[in-house]
Amino acid sequence: MNRRLVFYWVIGIIVTAIVVAVAFHFDDAMQNLIAQHQSRMARDFMRNVSRFGDWPEHFVLGLVLAGIAWWRGSKKWARIFLAMLLACALAGVSARVVKTATGRARPSVKSEEIWNGPRLSSKYHAFPSGHAAASSAFFAVLFFVNWRIGLACLSIPLLIGFSRMYVAAHYLSDVVFAALLGVLCAILVERSLLRSKTKSRHAAEA
Repeated sequence: MNRRLVFYWVIGIIVTAIVVAVAFHFDDAMQNLIAQHQSRMARDFMRNVSRFGDWPEHFVLGLVLAGIAWWRGSKKWARIFLAMLLACALAGVSARVVKTATGRARPSVKSEEIWNGPRLSSKYHAFPSGHAAASSAFFAVLFFVNWRIGLACLSIPLLIGFSRMYVAAHYLSDVVFAALLGVLCAILVERSLLRSKTKSRHAAEA
């Protein structure tokens, strides 16, 4: 069982590396495509998506949903929503650490050096997208628990990620890497918090 798990992780890492490399390759092409399809209405819409698609909004949504679930007596869904919050926070913190360490200039910043090393200025916090990481982690947990509901909500992190590229805050690779980071955080939280809880309950019932 352990060998199979290691095999899956190795395959996952290889696939992730390939996907991120492809995303880097198409960074400029995606930026040019977006630049050619700009409109005032779309920019205003995407700015609002970016504004309300950050981690505080996800956090508030998760707290509200957890509160409603607890009030209605559903401890299962209360745990799920809390797990979504935890995954969101973990992805947000991880993204913050990486972006501060890499110092990638945002597309809107005119800089000779794209990668500048550790920087505190948000102008050099392009890689990865914190919005995309937090949103992906938040909804990925939901997908792992109930794929039908999660699939229906998939458009939310996709739209948030695209909005970050549209407003020239991130490159395609920033968003893709962030989404994969969010999914990884969701897997870790789901396995350690929700799945272990389910196993403990089954063991107690046996």
